[in-house]
Order: sequence, then structure tokens, then C-alpha cells
Amino acid sequence: MSELNVPSQQPSFAPEPSVRRPLRIAIFGFGTVGSSAARILVESQPEGLELTHVFNRGVARKRVDWVPSSVEWSEDAEAVLSSDVDVIVELAGGLEPAGSWVRRALNAGKSVVTANKKLIAYHGIELERLAAAKGGDLKYGAAVAGGIPVIPGLEQGLAGDRIERVEGILNGTCNFMLSKMEEGAEYAAVLATAQARGYAEADPTEDVGGFDARAKLAILMRLALRAEINPEEIVPKPITEISAVDFSYARDLGCTIRQVARGERSGEEIAATVGPMLVAQRSPLAWSRGTENMVVLSGRYGGNVVFSGHGAGGNPTAVAVVSDLLALAHGSRRVDIPSTPGHVGAEFEVPHYIRFRVVDRPGIVAEITGALAKEQINIRAIVQKSGYPQEALPFVVTVEPCKSSALSRALENIRTMDCLLDEPLDLQMLE
Repeated sequence: MSELNVPSQQPSFAPEPSVRRPLRIAIFGFGTVGSSAARILVESQPEGLELTHVFNRGVARKRVDWVPSSVEWSEDAEAVLSSDVDVIVELAGGLEPAGSWVRRALNAGKSVVTANKKLIAYHGIELERLAAAKGGDLKYGAAVAGGIPVIPGLEQGLAGDRIERVEGILNGTCNFMLSKMEEGAEYAAVLATAQARGYAEADPTEDVGGFDARAKLAILMRLALRAEINPEEIVPKPITEISAVDFSYARDLGCTIRQVARGERSGEEIAATVGPMLVAQRSPLAWSRGTENMVVLSGRYGGNVVFSGHGAGGNPTAVAVVSDLLALAHGSRRVDIPSTPGHVGAEFEVPHYIRFRVVDRPGIVAEITGALAKEQINIRAIVQKSGYPQEALPFVVTVEPCKSSALSRALENIRTMDCLLDEPLDLQMLE
């Protein structure tokens, strides 16, 4: 028998993966968040990331000795944008010039990571389309709730559900102030404390007026409710009229007060609001203290999911920024969540807390109840604490669930009463 010529079996080897160079990172804005992000990149040295540039106006005053000498410090934005960096980390905030920097980077095919909630709220759709067209990525996990992974949670963990409602404490400054007022302090004192600690700006309007939370709510509504909303359609209420007496009455009602951002979708009907609200003590939103943030997402299939943690501050926000960078370095792609243009037109039908301050006289309650009855609004309770002078008497009326428009008409009539010392304070009650 002749021998068979069998070819020898040579061991096969999988080709070695090519070594991918680290993503070159440029930080735009070396403030609280920018310096924290740089410190994480320098100290932790996350795999696949290399800090190469820092841009800031007047950059000489920002230099620190713990950043490696290989990092280029610059106050020339165009030079950094034209360099060989792969990712621009935009942490300057505001619409301009940040928007121009982001568009310039995306047009060049670079990726962008940002914590800029206003830019994403107003121009996020446009910027995402630009990134897709030019081959880059846009990530903004730090734009809402700082270090709490709400946006990644929506894009990945909850993309399979149909979220019908979002409620959240989205502004750490207001939460700090209202937490202090819950302990008995008045508004002016807690604002001064917040400013001294760096939680509130010299002009705190963006925070206390609800505009910061409004921008974040618009982003969450696009991702959670899949509705593209113009933030200007959400009319925020400030926390400036809240006083210590309101917390006292809230306790009697089993509640506390928090600045809450709410969005809800039922079919094509969309409702949204931002402002101080009475929150039941048993609600997760009542547990949030200090600068903590909390978001509750209510899904048709998965029920309620709660995200909670430190939403403000340099380090928590920087963690979200670096997490986005690592996702880019390791090729993670976001789930494309389709959304459609929508308009805020529906109203929340909820109970309300109405606080009056009056010069006491006979017939006040009858006039108020008459104005409410005219709008078919039922009274739930009338609460009056002792110990206040007759010439400046605060008392509270709570009403059963009603539309805000009906209550507004009733309050318009009540405002004509000669006994009122100031505007009635109307707060929604979450149940």
C-alpha cells in the first residue's frame, strides 16, 4: 500500500489585535468641572484616553503643576480645534461661544463630550445630526443630574420601555436652599449661605427661577418621552416666594417642599412644568437633601425607576464626563431613540396648596370658597395656625385635583379682595 501524502496540519493563530492609540483629549474650560475631569484623567490614567490640550481664556492663571508637561495650554480656540485632537470636551457652558466650538469640532469629524445642558436643550437635535453626518459622536451624559447616570440609563437600560412620566429634582442649588428652609431658615439667609459656599451665583436667577431645571427637563423629555420640546414652552415658577411658614404648613399636611421638574405624555398630549411643589414625605423626592439630585421615571412596562445621587459639583460631573470619554474610546454606541416634535399644551390635574396672607376680617373664607366653587373646584382642607397677628395672618387652603387654568381664573377673582397683603402662593401637590 502506498503512503498517503497528507499535508501537515499547521497551528492557526488569530491575528493579534492592532494597538489602537489613545484618544487625544482637549478640555475647553478649566473651571470646577474641567479641572476635576483633568485630574481624573491624570491620576487614574483611564485606558484609551490621553489629555493633550487645555483651552481657557486667560489660560496662564489656570495653570497647575499636577498636569503633565506634555499637555499644551492654550487660549487660542481655533488652534486647538485645528490640531490633531480626537475629542473636544466642552465645559465652558452657555450657548455661545460654546456652540460655535462644538459645531466647528463636529464639522471637522471630531467627537464632542459636553456637560452643557442649555446647548443640548436648545440645539441637541441639530448637533446630533451634524455629528452623524460628519462621522463623529456627541455625548452629553453630564448635562443632566451631574454624576447620576440618568442619560446613559435612558439610552441603554430603559430604551425598551415606554416612559410616560418623568419627575425630578434637577437643580442642586435649589435643593440645598429648600433643605435648609425645611429646618426653619428663611429664603434670604439660605441664599446668602448658598452663595458663600459657591452653590449659587451672584445672580441666582438661572437656578432659583427654574431656568436651569427647565433646560434639563427638556433634554429628559426628548430621551424619556420622545418629545422634542422647545424649552421656552415650559414656564417655570421661582422658589423666591417660599417662606418658613410654608414648610410649617407642609409638615402639617404630611409633606415637604422641593423644586420639581415634571413632564408627562399621554398619547399626543404633553404636559410639563418646573417649580416648587408639595411632596409627600413618603415620596422618594422628599428624601433628597442638600445638593443631591433625583429622577423618577415611570414606564408603561417596567414601572418606576429611581436615579439618585450627587447631581452637582466638580467631581460627580467630571465622573460623567470621563465615563462618556471611555465609552468613545471603547467604541460604545448610543441607542438611537427616535423622537418627534411636540408642544406643551396639556395641563396637570393635581391637588393644589394655596397660601394666603391677609388682614383678618369676617367673610374672607366665604369669598375664597365662592371663587373656587364658581370654577367647580372642591376644597380639601382649610388650615390656620395660631400665634400669628390678625393684621398679617397666613392660612392655607388645599383643593382637590383641578386644572391649573381653572385655578388661575379663581385666583384672578380672589386677587381683587381688599384683605390680601400679597399674592396668593399656589403650589402643586404631588401624590
